[in-house]
Amino acid sequence: MRTTSYLLSVQENVMKETGKINYVEIPSRDIETTKAFFASAFGWSFVDYGPDYVAIENAGLDGGFYKSDKIASTESGSVLVVLYSSGLETTVNNVISSGGRVVQDIFDFPGGRRFHFTDPNGNEFAVWSEPNP
Repeated sequence: MRTTSYLLSVQENVMKETGKINYVEIPSRDIETTKAFFASAFGWSFVDYGPDYVAIENAGLDGGFYKSDKIASTESGSVLVVLYSSGLETTVNNVISSGGRVVQDIFDFPGGRRFHFTDPNGNEFAVWSEPNP
């Protein structure tokens, strides 16, 4: 038990280091649609904080979605949130079957391969994977 609590304490301290990215907030036109999409496509879970905000859980980095009519896209100069996948083609299929839209097909880049998609609200994300062997 002591080892487990020590490891949790170390993990919490690492996440709360000065100058390190700790939390990301993303606009959402429809919070319920956002939750359904990311739960289906990526297995995320959420904690509701009223009708206009939801925190993300099980996504690798803490964050949340806030009610907004705006969207995040690289075309408008927004930061691009990039997710990881060990099976890029499967992730493409999950995104599409969950209601997302691929806006840039899988392509190679110097560190691997990736694609871009928009969620049902129009926010742009990317997913990357290692290069094929």
